[in-house]
Amino acid sequence: MTSHTNHNLFVYGSLRSGFQSHAYEYISRFFTLVGPAKVKGRLVDMGAYPAGIPTDEAHYIIGELYQIKNANEFSWAMGQLDDYEGVNAEEEHERLYGRAITEVIAGDMPLEAWIYWYLGDTSGRPVIESGDILQYMAGKQ
Repeated sequence: MTSHTNHNLFVYGSLRSGFQSHAYEYISRFFTLVGPAKVKGRLVDMGAYPAGIPTDEAHYIIGELYQIKNANEFSWAMGQLDDYEGVNAEEEHERLYGRAITEVIAGDMPLEAWIYWYLGDTSGRPVIESGDILQYMAGKQ
């Protein structure tokens, strides 16, 4: 993966605090929640998980901005998240996500953070117009 000194992480799916998933427990151990944030992109319902797709259009994905607690643990912590997101998939498995630096808006302040963008095909899948997976899931219940 690309080496970069940025220690921020933007999450929009199962890594968000609202999911209270096993993965979030991991995030909260190594990262501090900075607050709500958004990125330019489209959010797509893939059934079992959301898919974030970058766009230049005025559509936003709603999520959370985190910062690593200990800068010396960043590479290791991100490596674990890369494994969770399937960034380093085995040859027989499709690589669904890639990690990249993107511009994040936290409050009114733009800054850079790592994000996991979806790399697979989203054809025929519903777009989550609100850009917020938690709001979308609450509306489906």
